[in-house]
Amino acid sequence: MKDGKLVILLGALALLVLAVLAAGCSAEVVSPPVSGTERDPGATTSGTPYQLATSDSELSQQLIESIRAAGDYIVKYQLESGALTYRIDLLDNNRDYSPSHIRLIAGTGALFNVCRVTGDEKYCQAGDKALAYYLTRVTDGGDLFEGACFYSAGYCKIGGAALAVDAIYKRWLATGEIEMKGENLLDVALELGDNMVWMERPNRGFYHKLDPFTGKIDPTYYVVYFNGESLMALMELYQMTGDKYWLEQALEINDYMLTQKITQDHWHAYAFRFFAQLDTLTEEDQEYAEKIAKAIIDYEQNLDPDHSTISTATKVEALAAIAMAYHFAGVDTDWLDPAILAHAEFIMARQLPNNLCGYRNNPDIDALNGGIYYNCETPYIRIDGLQHWINGASTYLEYLGQ
Repeated sequence: MKDGKLVILLGALALLVLAVLAAGCSAEVVSPPVSGTERDPGATTSGTPYQLATSDSELSQQLIESIRAAGDYIVKYQLESGALTYRIDLLDNNRDYSPSHIRLIAGTGALFNVCRVTGDEKYCQAGDKALAYYLTRVTDGGDLFEGACFYSAGYCKIGGAALAVDAIYKRWLATGEIEMKGENLLDVALELGDNMVWMERPNRGFYHKLDPFTGKIDPTYYVVYFNGESLMALMELYQMTGDKYWLEQALEINDYMLTQKITQDHWHAYAFRFFAQLDTLTEEDQEYAEKIAKAIIDYEQNLDPDHSTISTATKVEALAAIAMAYHFAGVDTDWLDPAILAHAEFIMARQLPNNLCGYRNNPDIDALNGGIYYNCETPYIRIDGLQHWINGASTYLEYLGQ
């Protein structure tokens, strides 16, 4: 990591409260120009990590067991190196390990949610192996760009940096710790955050792709969910450090995103949850979140048998995160309950050994239990379907416990 930055960690064991003193000076921003405040050298963590709130209801137990089964599937097909399996075909057990490192670092974060939900350390240990493996892709900018980026397939995409921060954040939630085998993961998260801020467009969200060999940005490259992922990661940095620098960056991005077309954006929904808990959920935020939720509920194909379970899992995330945001803001959530439940039941009905499609040509299909298949026409299990479900079900559990 670059010289001139010193982050001092103060560990606090009671109630998993981690106090962090974040200090350092920002290097000169080369491109693009960004506005914002200087870091607060006296910032500390903004409070206790989310405590998993679960009830003793039958639904809560069903969600916990589903999360555990998904975690068991991921761990079973993890390589000794730490690498996670990207996809398995239900018909022939053919496995694919590396098409999308961004989705795989997201899957790493989900393992820490399994650990937090179940209280079983084996999932945190598997998460640590995966995190150590994928963080080797974090590349320091040196003189070419600010901070550090997440390298994959020849480029650095901002979604990778955001989801690497998210994995570190989820580990912090599960363990209350920010060091892993002597490495300060907050240093890594802050470097990734610096790069996200450097990648901000003036009043227009973020640039999405960077060439780490030249420091040049591709201004034409755009992925619809990268802005929401990055907004969420900025708020995670704020919760881990309490430094209002990150909150102010997030508020600027949110102002822009509130002017954009409504989509079923689960990442933006997570950001609303952070705003409601850590700062303020404004009336404009509430209205925009309501439109996201209604776009999901009114989309008739969501619960069609042929619909993608991956897409449906993101809808559980969005609806549960919005419900949590409304809860923190004191806004009615009852109208969201039937939709969250319906989408969650849709996913669990498609988690092996539940086998609505009759996949029996593969004699080893029982070895894939816990996996969630795409649909009956597309017979594979993919890491992003599992991570979206684990994260959405975990948020649903938090909401049920309120």
